[in-house]
This record gives sequence, structure tokens and C-alpha cells, in this order.
Amino acid sequence: MKAFVAGATGETGRRIVQELVKRNIPVRALVRNMEKARGILPDAAELVVGDVLKPETLSVALSDSTVVLCATGAAPGFDPTAPYKVDYEGTKNLVDAAKAKGIEHFVLVSSIGASQFFHPLNLFWLILVWKKQAEEYIQKSGLTYTIVRPGGLKNEDSSDSVVMYNADTLSLSGSIPRQKVAQTCVEALFQPAAQNKIVEVIAKPEASPKSWEQLFAEVA
Repeated sequence: MKAFVAGATGETGRRIVQELVKRNIPVRALVRNMEKARGILPDAAELVVGDVLKPETLSVALSDSTVVLCATGAAPGFDPTAPYKVDYEGTKNLVDAAKAKGIEHFVLVSSIGASQFFHPLNLFWLILVWKKQAEEYIQKSGLTYTIVRPGGLKNEDSSDSVVMYNADTLSLSGSIPRQKVAQTCVEALFQPAAQNKIVEVIAKPEASPKSWEQLFAEVA
């Protein structure tokens, strides 16, 4: 297995890279700024310059990778086209490149509420609308996929247990450390029960711990 991570310098993406490195999985990290990335990512990660908005860069960047983990996302700002470009077009470009390369598994970090048009997050330039469009594009691509929809993201880790739900179960409730989102994404690569599913994940202090195998198996 060789993993390719898009959005590698983001708060969630960098944790995915760290988790892969910790497990001794070779990883190529897609970055736009090499100097910035070197200050953020582990030395063991192979850095490659490219951009999901420049599809011509993706085939070379993917190289001999066998799995893709996508944690890209539009940065908060005043550009109303950013969610469309990054969350939809960028993901679409990466899916097309992955399909051309025969990638074995594509893991996407999305968001709870992605199916809810009237969700408050859509006030920010319809961000969930475009995440949902990206999800559907992956589902129709023919690639083996896992779509991870986390609750509210926290930078600090915790000892809370991960709880996993079927798609469209959660709305505004629940949060999860980004570290646990990263672990969920990497575990999805190893769990047959994670294939071709959308999973919603949060963390709860009162939840009984379950194995990753159990968590993915219990989602329809």
C-alpha cells in the first residue's frame, strides 16, 4: 500500500499524514507550497507539489500510489466560488485522476449535514451542497470508496470513544477530535466493512469502546 493525501497541510490532512507515517505506510503528500509543508509534515512523508484545481498536475503527483485520502476543503473567506471550486471541482479532478490510475480505495473527508440543504453551514457559499455533489461523484465513479462525515472538528485530541452512524443520522449534534477523524480514515483502508459506505462519526465520553471492525460493520 502507498497512500496519497490531498489537503495534506490542512488541520485534518496533516493528522492523516502523521497517522499513516506512524503505521509505516509510505505516503505522498500533495502540497502547493513546499516550504510551508516541510515545516508542518513529518520528514518520512514524500512531498509532491500539485493542486487539485490543476488536474494536469495530479497524474504525475499520484505516481505509484495505490490509495487516496482526500481532506481538502475551501478555506473560510469571501470568495463565494471557493466551495464549488475546492470541495466539488477539486475532488472531481482527483477522482478522475484516481480512476485513471486504477486506485484501489478512495477515502473522502466530508461533513455531517451534507445532505441537508437548509443546514446553517450552507450559509457559507453552499459548502455542504458542494460536498454532497462531490460525494455523489465518487459514488458514481466506480471506485471503491469510504466517505467519512465528521461532526464538529476539534484540534485537541481526547480519550472519548468514536461512535459511528449511518448516513444522514446526525445534523448539528456532536463533535470529534481531528486525530480521531484521521484514524477513522486510515482504518477505512484496512476494514472490508468500510468499503462503499458513508459513515458519520463523532466522539462521546460515555460511549463504550468498540473495535474499528465493529464500528464499520454496524453501519449500513
